[in-house]
Amino acid sequence: MEIIDGLIYGLSVSFQPFNLLLCLMGVFIGTLIGVLPGLGPVASISMLLPITFRISSPVSALIMLAGIYSGAQYGGSITSILVNIPGEAAAVVTCLDGYQMARKGRAGPALGISAFGSFIAGTLGVVGLMLVAPILAKMALKFGPPEYCSLMFMGFTILSYIARGSMIKAFMTAALGLILGTVGMDFITGSYRFSYGILALEDGLGLIPVVMGLFGISEVLLNVEEEISRTIFETKIKGLYPNRQDWKESIGPIGRGSLIGFLLGVLPGGGPIIASFMSYIVEKKVSKHPERFGKGEIAGVAAPESANNSAASAAFIPMLTLGIPSTPTTAILLGALMVFGVEPGPLLIQKAPDVFWGTITSMYAGNVMLLILNLPMIAIWVKVLKVPYPILFPLILLFCLIGAYSINNSVTDMLIMNLFGIVGYMMRKLDYEAAPLILAFILGPLFENALRQSLMMSKGSFLIFVTRPISLAFVLLVTLILVFPLIFKRRPEIGLEGD
Repeated sequence: MEIIDGLIYGLSVSFQPFNLLLCLMGVFIGTLIGVLPGLGPVASISMLLPITFRISSPVSALIMLAGIYSGAQYGGSITSILVNIPGEAAAVVTCLDGYQMARKGRAGPALGISAFGSFIAGTLGVVGLMLVAPILAKMALKFGPPEYCSLMFMGFTILSYIARGSMIKAFMTAALGLILGTVGMDFITGSYRFSYGILALEDGLGLIPVVMGLFGISEVLLNVEEEISRTIFETKIKGLYPNRQDWKESIGPIGRGSLIGFLLGVLPGGGPIIASFMSYIVEKKVSKHPERFGKGEIAGVAAPESANNSAASAAFIPMLTLGIPSTPTTAILLGALMVFGVEPGPLLIQKAPDVFWGTITSMYAGNVMLLILNLPMIAIWVKVLKVPYPILFPLILLFCLIGAYSINNSVTDMLIMNLFGIVGYMMRKLDYEAAPLILAFILGPLFENALRQSLMMSKGSFLIFVTRPISLAFVLLVTLILVFPLIFKRRPEIGLEGD
């Protein structure tokens, strides 16, 4: 009954005309940015985050950000199918069969099943979020500083799953993120750390300039350097609505992909990327005709697209209820909530029910808008893909500079953004990932405060972390997470090529 009351309250918040307009704008802009090769959800939210700071209400801002996230997630599939260049990492698998369908003149059904699959899976993911999140939040109400400290420490172990490259490099960038998180005033002692007498650094480094630089500016610099050849089909895209046979072949993959995506989306480090790969592998294993995969099989489009959208919805569960981001995108959203003065965690439902329930119900509306908006606008997205990069990327850079300056009307924020843009570019060139840095940058101060409060409670004894049952459970879970990769040192190779 409590969930139904919350749902009704959330609908009254998200269906306010202004919030619906922001959701529509978020979905549209997110899809527009997501369509551009190389600029996925992380870069989209990083670049567009400053826009939301002009919105007075935190719930309205988060509704727009959730719309941007959903739109960018879907936009990547359009690029994969039409150009064979994934708009974002989770859409890599869609290229395998989506582009082959387009080559066979079936771009319409591929785009159509991608839209419908995303809608169905995204909606199921939101239903799961609505059911699971309040239960998890109630359990987390028993948390004190020791439990929060152990939980934050578990958040750091997510690095072993978020990192897709060298673990040593991931922990090095995380260490840098921890150091950057300590810049500014120590809230317990009142002393300044690493500010070097610079007034602009006494409040710490701003999350937004750092994120926009590491993800937005570096992505543009990297794409400008690379020559990307684009072959866009000039033929008219028709038959966007899948026929009965297409639905027969896709309904199972959509259901399985939605379930796989939700389960992996809740887990730390799971997220849309792993979910899309895993769902594709499962469909290839259960198919009666695995030899068709990679040659234009519609199930090879339906499954990964459903999985990555379901995982995107499920990723909100640990972020909203525990304050632990399981993906780089939710890490940025977590930081954005803190900028708005909203603290995600067990008390979010009680302290800010409008934010919690309003965001969840707005994701329903966002999924409907995505479906209605994108099917008729495929031709427009194709036009966007034809914009020359020498025109496109300078405009993106200009937008980032304006956004960074508009936060505090500060030239220092622009300089910080540019500095981290260069740092992000160098990190990408040297195969260092930015996601662990951002995760540590956000969680570091929270972990430090919880640790110091816990040690004050125990008079300096670390035994407090193993004498409290919930904290001990997190410590054991952390041990399991750290030991598991050592047992299975070699990650299984994912074979995606056709048999």
